[in-house]
Amino acid sequence: MAKKTVLYLCLALAALSGVSAQVTVASSIAMHGVPKYPDGFAHFDYVNPAAPKGGTLRSSAIGTYDNFNRFADRGVPATGSGAYFYDTLMTGSLDEPESYYPLVAEKIEYPADFSWIIFHLNPKARTQDGAKITADVVIFSFEKFMTEGVPQYRLANKGITAVALDQQRVKFTLPQGDKALALGLATLKILPKSFWSTHKLSDPFTDIPVGSGAYTVKNFRIGQYLEYERVPNYWGKDLPVNVGVNNFDRVRYDYYRDSTVAFEAFKAGEFDFYEESVAKNWATMYTGKQFDSGQIVKELISDESPHLFQAFVFNVQRPFFSDRRVRAALSYALDFEWLNKNYFYGQYTRSRSYFNNTDYEAKGLPSADELAVLNPIKDKIPAEVFTKEYQPSSTDGSGNIRVQLRQSLALLKEAGWEIGKDGKLANVKTGERMAFELLIYSQTTERIATSLQKNLERLGVTMTVRLVDTTQFTKRMRSLDYDMIWDGYPAFFYPSTELQLLWRSDYIDSTYNLAGVQDPTIDYLIDGIVARQEDEKGLLAWGRALDRVLCWNNYAIPMWYMPSHRVAYWNKFGKPKTVPKYDMGVDTWWVDTAKEAKLPKR
Repeated sequence: MAKKTVLYLCLALAALSGVSAQVTVASSIAMHGVPKYPDGFAHFDYVNPAAPKGGTLRSSAIGTYDNFNRFADRGVPATGSGAYFYDTLMTGSLDEPESYYPLVAEKIEYPADFSWIIFHLNPKARTQDGAKITADVVIFSFEKFMTEGVPQYRLANKGITAVALDQQRVKFTLPQGDKALALGLATLKILPKSFWSTHKLSDPFTDIPVGSGAYTVKNFRIGQYLEYERVPNYWGKDLPVNVGVNNFDRVRYDYYRDSTVAFEAFKAGEFDFYEESVAKNWATMYTGKQFDSGQIVKELISDESPHLFQAFVFNVQRPFFSDRRVRAALSYALDFEWLNKNYFYGQYTRSRSYFNNTDYEAKGLPSADELAVLNPIKDKIPAEVFTKEYQPSSTDGSGNIRVQLRQSLALLKEAGWEIGKDGKLANVKTGERMAFELLIYSQTTERIATSLQKNLERLGVTMTVRLVDTTQFTKRMRSLDYDMIWDGYPAFFYPSTELQLLWRSDYIDSTYNLAGVQDPTIDYLIDGIVARQEDEKGLLAWGRALDRVLCWNNYAIPMWYMPSHRVAYWNKFGKPKTVPKYDMGVDTWWVDTAKEAKLPKR
């Protein structure tokens, strides 16, 4: 009887104080389902816990860099300047989606409705200057991103407040319950006050930042190379999430003008690891004595993760791309089958979904659950959503696309465009010729763009290909200063709240809204997805519905993906027996000194 009285008293006090009685305290959490690894796990399955430390991993980057601030709103940051410098409150594994484990925070506390979340900080956590990571440091980091970070971060986290309950606990209160938003805070990067109190988050700089992660910059020459060095007294090196990783003493990136120069440098031994992005190179150029002797290893590493939706993306803010029929018509000019046969050696698979390789990829016709989502906007979305499975235009690979061009011209005529006596496509009402610019930054893309360009010429369309350096490309991409751009949409394991950054109207200034979309029907679908993050069945229906509407709106000409990583490396590495399901796992490799000793001096 006394125990019951105490229980009733505790519940009453909880009610009076406004604290939910259903509060969970945990060391890990998954967005969907339960985390793979239990409390107290020793290490991830895909690492070698006895991996030796030491040596250097030398890699490459294309283009240039001009600063060390990954968060600046201008300039080109150094490769790795976000990942190497900073720890986050929690971190994920590479063999499951959206699960979080202890890093700076050793546990979390939250109510059933996720209206708030408390991070309990590890008392051993330190920044690279030796300062203790306290609740004040976490709040400082959050407020720094909120006041000086990119607009989409401020918008996504609008209304969240942070308070220090004590030195080791920080509480974030959300404007309304939202699990995805709460867990997004677990990825907050920790910014040391000693450095960031005197530097603006939005400004590029060449000072080496004081970080909170396992590496810092040791040597560099702006625009040419940089070398990260493992921090010897890194506080978190023995945490389960860090066992078997961060094995290299140094990680170096050398910058090259283009991939052709970089590959020749790799074969000459200038660096150790190279990931190939050009199918022809992979099929024809990985030959020679280094490969025959086994000094260089050529390997395909399986990738089971969702695949990037790579595409030629239309800027629908441009008047002649505001008409879906025009976008659909121009899509017929891409002959993927011919490209795959003649340029790619049959290595690629055509993208047909914004959720490639996931359950959310829309196939067949809409289900009953999807129709319940789509019917309220039926008169505002393409009719094909209800009658056809989306598939991009396909050919026989012969290069003869007369059938496709006829389909294209029929759509263009319907949209008010016809080929004039001069052979140029013109608007029937205004006489305006259809001419636009494609913005790219890679010479390998130029070859593919030329194929599209020639087919468009047959339609009377003039497409100018503008090849710029990465700095200019980034600047123009951020300001939507292009007609069409070669880029891609990130891959998601499930339709997450991050989709707002890519598609919702009020995120039009987001650098991720490549197509410049402002559409109430898309907003409706995104809002439905955000509201159903905890409803697995509902999320499936809303996610597939969104996929259908995006695809049939023809915001982009979909390209292709490779279901494996094509890599080559000098034979100096040891690797765990298990490859992580959703990553190459290079961070789990180590230098095998016996193998390295057998290599010729480079």
